[in-house]
Amino acid sequence: MTFKSNNPELAQANQKVVAEGEYLPEVQLKDGSRVQTGTVATMLVNIQRYNAGERGGVEQELQLAIPTLVKVGLFDLFQVDEWISGSNLGRRYVGLCAQAYFRDSEK
Repeated sequence: MTFKSNNPELAQANQKVVAEGEYLPEVQLKDGSRVQTGTVATMLVNIQRYNAGERGGVEQELQLAIPTLVKVGLFDLFQVDEWISGSNLGRRYVGLCAQAYFRDSEK
């Protein structure tokens, strides 16, 4: 399947949460920016995979999701420190990725 997306890697990663033959579109927000739908659902699946011991590709997919998760306000709802604290390794990894993203975007 071909995706029209500003982030085709993220669009492809997000396909894992929908049935065969379905696709998740990219949508335009009121501010004019575009985001890939399905990113939060895919993040939850990938956190489960990470917690089950998967690494490599799942880490890359979680990293790809961070800009979209920032754009939709996930880290306003739950602060980065909240993601990092606790015993959930996948959630912690997402928090560390977000922390690095924010640090890099300040440069």
